[in-house]
Amino acid sequence: MSTLTELRGPARVVVRQHRSTLRIAGLLALAAAVALIGFALWTSHLIDSFDAGDCEASGVSGPECDQRIVDFNASMSLFGSVLMYAALALTVLPAIISAFVAGPLIARELESGTYRVAWTQSVTPARWLAAKLAVPAVLLVAGVTVLSAVLSWAQTRTATDFSVDWFDGPVFVATVPAVIGYTLLGITVGTLTGLLVHRTVAAMSVATVVTGTVMVVLNLLRESLWPLRTENSEGVKPSGVPLDAWVVDVGRLTSDGRRLPMDVCWPRIDDLQENRCLADHDIIGTFTEYHPSSHLWPLQLVETGIVLVLAAVALAVAFRVLRRLHG
Repeated sequence: MSTLTELRGPARVVVRQHRSTLRIAGLLALAAAVALIGFALWTSHLIDSFDAGDCEASGVSGPECDQRIVDFNASMSLFGSVLMYAALALTVLPAIISAFVAGPLIARELESGTYRVAWTQSVTPARWLAAKLAVPAVLLVAGVTVLSAVLSWAQTRTATDFSVDWFDGPVFVATVPAVIGYTLLGITVGTLTGLLVHRTVAAMSVATVVTGTVMVVLNLLRESLWPLRTENSEGVKPSGVPLDAWVVDVGRLTSDGRRLPMDVCWPRIDDLQENRCLADHDIIGTFTEYHPSSHLWPLQLVETGIVLVLAAVALAVAFRVLRRLHG
């Protein structure tokens, strides 16, 4: 309790210093949540109205239904785009957070020397930095959690043919717990960068690049964070894979178990040439490596664990740098 009491004063100072930024960020988050809820309710109403009518989006309809089907499909496509852009905004948010923490929150005070005012008023460097971290951590984690929950709820309101896939990069990163992990990573990387680079603009640039690089690398490694399932099928076309699966690799399978690229024997002018090619390469079927939708949470937890470890390392190094530079 004494630690919280000691941080209360410095935390109030941080809030007062950046109240305009916090107010704008809060209004933007509220506007985004309201917009998503409004779009979801509107889309749900359109789906119910369309299902109650005589036209069907996936069947043969008369000419009188054509325009209604076109309008319905356009509305569903628009809502899918809105969801994807909202997820993309949450995906790039950690890099923006990292830049803000590195520049205006940390480096600007070190560059201007205003941190000395706090340190001469019985506020130790460690308490000063802890307050700088606590305020954005609490507010941002709460904010992204709410926005991610609203986004996940809105995704359930899409029509079947226009659903947003769980494994899409922006959607995956915008889902709790990954979005919380990346938010904390942005805060800690920004803090460390601000302590090392005492120039506001330079610190913002470096923090953005570092956080963005970590996110890109983990996006590339994501498919390997949990064991893939393999489905072998006879014939030239894959089968037996769920429609909502994340297909990572598809290829040809020979009788002795060798794997060949899918484009072997394709395209061919006619079936006779294709069958001859398949026989020449001893191809008897296809293989598919994929993540089923049940792998969402294992992948989420593993990736979030990696991100939190990196955040903890950045935090520990930040406090060590602070002690070395300023005692």
